[in-house]
Amino acid sequence: MRTRSRPRLAATVLATVAAATACATAPASTSDRTDGLVLADGYDLGGYNPITGHGEAGESKIYDGLLRLSGGDGMPTFEPALAAEMPTVSADGLHWAVKIREGVRFTDGTTLDADDVAATYGAIFDPASASPLATSLNMIASVGVAGPNLVRFDLKYPYAAMPTKLLLGIAPVERLTAGPASESTLNTNPVGTGPYKLVSLRPDQAEFEANEDYWDGAPQVKSLTVAHVPDDNARAQRLTAGEVDGANLPPRLAAAFSARAGFEVSSNTSADWRGVTLPADNPITADPAMRAALNRAVDRSSMVDHVLAGYGRPASTPLPQVYGAAYEPNATFALDRAGAEQILDDAGWRRSADGVREKAGVRAEFTIMYFPEDTLRRDLAQAFATDADRIGVLVNVQPFDRAALPDRLSTNAGLLGGGDLPFDPDPQVYSTLHSSFAQDGVGSPYDNASDYVNPVVDAALDAARHTTDPDERAAQYRNVQSAYVADPGYVMLVFLDHTYVSRDTEFTGSTPILEPHSHGAGWGPWWNLREWRRP
Repeated sequence: MRTRSRPRLAATVLATVAAATACATAPASTSDRTDGLVLADGYDLGGYNPITGHGEAGESKIYDGLLRLSGGDGMPTFEPALAAEMPTVSADGLHWAVKIREGVRFTDGTTLDADDVAATYGAIFDPASASPLATSLNMIASVGVAGPNLVRFDLKYPYAAMPTKLLLGIAPVERLTAGPASESTLNTNPVGTGPYKLVSLRPDQAEFEANEDYWDGAPQVKSLTVAHVPDDNARAQRLTAGEVDGANLPPRLAAAFSARAGFEVSSNTSADWRGVTLPADNPITADPAMRAALNRAVDRSSMVDHVLAGYGRPASTPLPQVYGAAYEPNATFALDRAGAEQILDDAGWRRSADGVREKAGVRAEFTIMYFPEDTLRRDLAQAFATDADRIGVLVNVQPFDRAALPDRLSTNAGLLGGGDLPFDPDPQVYSTLHSSFAQDGVGSPYDNASDYVNPVVDAALDAARHTTDPDERAAQYRNVQSAYVADPGYVMLVFLDHTYVSRDTEFTGSTPILEPHSHGAGWGPWWNLREWRRP
């Protein structure tokens, strides 16, 4: 975790933020919470089943994976968790053997063994589970018990990013009943080996207590309460009122706390991108000239400075600089509105009397959708629309309910995010750009939401996926980015630094971590809560 400086915000922005946080300068007393934390989170509570995707990136407080993340600046490393040691890999890269840690118990008192591991992965592969993770694990041919406390993963091809697939939380075989994972009792009555266990769940609040028998030592933070507060301003107000000890907040709202006594504003670097989908079934957004022009018309640096309050970086592709040799620094779009207008002129998009372009009777007008409770996406969508208007493209910004939005992605643009598992370039970019995810029924509706098809990008993604040579992988990911900017399928806007506000406590031990798309109470200063200590 680090505290960052921020650029000066416009007076109107500060006034809006101050209204949400106006109260006494010093926070209210929290003397009644000396051994626990209360956090406000914008995400729904429940769904605590690893088969449905809970804790896929290793952030669960309830479950452990075979491996877990070790924090620090830059890319995190992996270390054994339920694995007794790091996996052994065959010379051809097709077989991974994992020795299971002995003496670990689930919170229901049963003992962890290899059957639990095989059953957890097997439940994901079972079509009856309808697990959203099944496609993301399609490099695994089988998982089986190879001996006492030994699990073997057989792969379809060598897969260098395999450690990212071993962060998944392990559940007891007895709790993995057949049928849809969404209907499993694990969603509301989870049983894991993790540092905390759920003791109470309501729609507006979840209460966890420390697992005193945790195999890695009982946590010193003895209780964790997570309140569901979907509204950004409401979370800020509850912080100010002393009702909670921390919350995830959008950058501009978080920045308003930076000068307030008793609070700390912190941020974690992420590979979480925000971008605009350009649907292939829409005659405006499917036009290659329109896609090229829009990418040159947006002022990404201004979005970082004003919408993100400095907490982020411009994005031209889904791969940020944190990937080192796999990052292509020349694969970027410079702000060039004159060039964007020339591209549209040359392609036959002419300005009409009202300034909006037309081509062959088609008006350059489309809708961009965002989730109504997400003020950051709203502000980015509005900034994008303003930039598009400057080159004669009319973008209508509309809120859409989360349940309704996916069905509209084939015709309407969406202000979406990605980077669900950013600890290797493959899961960061493959499902976003590979054409196999443009097929109906493959992956999530948010995978390759533009239905982007580029054979050159596909070939480079596949080549990188099927080799374990680090130099070859890096070269292929650079090829992905170069081919993408020559033929973009989205308008990538920014990479976020996830911002959090927390009240001063007597605990220490928080460390930075590269964060995925998901954030909130499971991440931020609290991602490694099991390691927090009293001074």
